[in-house]
Amino acid sequence: MDALSGAEPRRARGRLGAASPGARAAGAPWARFSAWLECVCVVTFDLELGQALELVYPSDFRLTDKEVGPGSPGSSRGPNSSRPSPGFLCFRKAASATCPFPTRTQCGGQRSPWHAEDRRYNSGAPVSLQREPAHYFGYVYFRQVKDSSVKRGYFQKSLVLVSRLPFVRLFQALLSLIAPEYFDKLAPCLEAVCNEIDQWPAPVPGQTLNLPVMGVVLQVRVPSRMDKPEHSPPKQCSHENLLPAPVVLTSVHELDLFRCFQPVLTHVQTLWELMLLGEPLVVLAPSPAMSSEMVLALISCLQPLKFCCDYRPYFTIHDSEFKEFTTRTQAPPNVVLGVTNPFFIKTLQHWPHILRVGEPKMSGDLPKQVKLKKPSRLKTLDTKPGLYTAYSAHLHRDKALLKRLLKGLQKKRPWDTQTALLRRHLLELTQSFIIPLEHYMASLMPLQKSITPWKTPPQIRPFRQDDFLRSLEHAGPQLTCILKGDWLGLYRRFFKSPHFDGWYRQRYKEMAHKLEALHLEAICEAQNIEAWMKDKSEVEVVDLVLKLREKLVQAQGHQLPVKEATLQRAQLYIETVIGSLPKDLQAVLCPP
Repeated sequence: MDALSGAEPRRARGRLGAASPGARAAGAPWARFSAWLECVCVVTFDLELGQALELVYPSDFRLTDKEVGPGSPGSSRGPNSSRPSPGFLCFRKAASATCPFPTRTQCGGQRSPWHAEDRRYNSGAPVSLQREPAHYFGYVYFRQVKDSSVKRGYFQKSLVLVSRLPFVRLFQALLSLIAPEYFDKLAPCLEAVCNEIDQWPAPVPGQTLNLPVMGVVLQVRVPSRMDKPEHSPPKQCSHENLLPAPVVLTSVHELDLFRCFQPVLTHVQTLWELMLLGEPLVVLAPSPAMSSEMVLALISCLQPLKFCCDYRPYFTIHDSEFKEFTTRTQAPPNVVLGVTNPFFIKTLQHWPHILRVGEPKMSGDLPKQVKLKKPSRLKTLDTKPGLYTAYSAHLHRDKALLKRLLKGLQKKRPWDTQTALLRRHLLELTQSFIIPLEHYMASLMPLQKSITPWKTPPQIRPFRQDDFLRSLEHAGPQLTCILKGDWLGLYRRFFKSPHFDGWYRQRYKEMAHKLEALHLEAICEAQNIEAWMKDKSEVEVVDLVLKLREKLVQAQGHQLPVKEATLQRAQLYIETVIGSLPKDLQAVLCPP
């Protein structure tokens, strides 16, 4: 029998780092496969050798020694090498004898090549679902079966899907199809599945895709940044006569928020504030599954704001950052840790916020809400469930929502309805907080009429916190949110958090790209380029060509929001300008 009641597939997030040979350019073998997955790994546990990476498929994907660990197949070191390296922990944990769980570790090495396909996907995807060039997700299915022929008495092995896409629900569904068949038929099954995935269309934001695998068609819609988050995603549809009928996934990534937050409903807004401010938080749960899902739910409650801090859905004493996170000589880092070992209560007593979650209740029972307690009461290893923090929430609790959710439980309202209510509340809360920041940031953008063809675009004005706080009196969150409280105090603390820095950098980058795009359009719409060139030196004309080419490359790489017609005019401009130069310069700018 599988571990964890039939080996429900779990997720693991890890960083494999310098696997540059694993990144496949467009048109290369397995390029379509790597649009979804980097590789599929099999991790096995041997009583004498320990954890080992048994198989990587496709076989052309190479992990470095630091990711694989010495002595494992695929490593350049010999079988007599000693223990696996810290970089291999994400796979060692996947083969743990206890249960499957997600992990997120750091590993050295340079980033993999970043292709135009990645930029194209990211340009249309929500920020929370974008690919990161040096981070990988691992989706793990762990199997433990009694086997008298093995010394330890158990067959233990994990199947891991490695991807740069945070599509939790999709890869759960995929694992539930692949893993049972793999453990029955082994390697030939993996080869067939990988070949099927290599035929899938690329994930394009906003498109509904049919993904055939093992006789089943998974129908998914890839989210787009143009989606209106306050509405449900459009219903799935198929333009083909598919046999068998497709299995429709309503979401590729969303968790069941209500199930995750059920025991802490009374503290959801406090937890939302802690996440917004990037506060260090430890989640202590009875099982890796509960700790990991609670951590993932916490970081997702800020959507559409991107979570910019570190997080470890399942953290153990074996992690390389254990000493860093448990030291008392410095303040805890901005990280959310999921743990199960009660030893961490004693070790992490100096952390400002600890959430202990108890065993799950039967679905029909009214959940017992954990209490808010002071950290000073955190003394024993048998600490009762509760939120241990000295933090005082800035906003008043939405009691009407809480009553509605608890009443829904009593009346056995469908869980997807409960989740929709909770998700909408958190979304509106985040939007109410972010909209004033967006409006103020937009006011810092130079006016379009100030952008002229032959001058450097004007600069974006600086963000002045005092000016923003003064603007809240007539354009604050009170216009869209009924909650009362100290909004000004919450903004002041937000300015000191990693999330403000992450949000500001992203918005500034987008606005800078918009300025470059408007400048390119202004140049392309100008009618007097020949007149402009008459009194310009060859150096100035060549400089214009180089700048236009740079903007064109950025636009073609989907870094600048430019229309196709503008790109064509820019190319024509470049040709016109080059044609006006002497032959020797033309040869330099347009080599044969």
